[in-house]
Amino acid sequence: MKGILLGAAVGYVLGARAGRERYDQIVRAYRSLADHPAVQGAAGIVRAKVSEKTGFGKPRQASNANGHRRDPVIPRA
Repeated sequence: MKGILLGAAVGYVLGARAGRERYDQIVRAYRSLADHPAVQGAAGIVRAKVSEKTGFGKPRQASNANGHRRDPVIPRA
């Protein structure tokens, strides 16, 4: 617990000393990196792989062949 508080205090002091100019410089560097076409392409590949493995982001099939939704809670008789 003491380590976390010490780290937070050191970060606060260093951040306060660096000031707004350094913060703005870091933000500009991050944005230029994030907007780079190679980074965007890699992010798209990662999103596709995650979607493929987890199904996150894929549309759900709302109904069966008859057009009726199946209730996932009540088992079929």
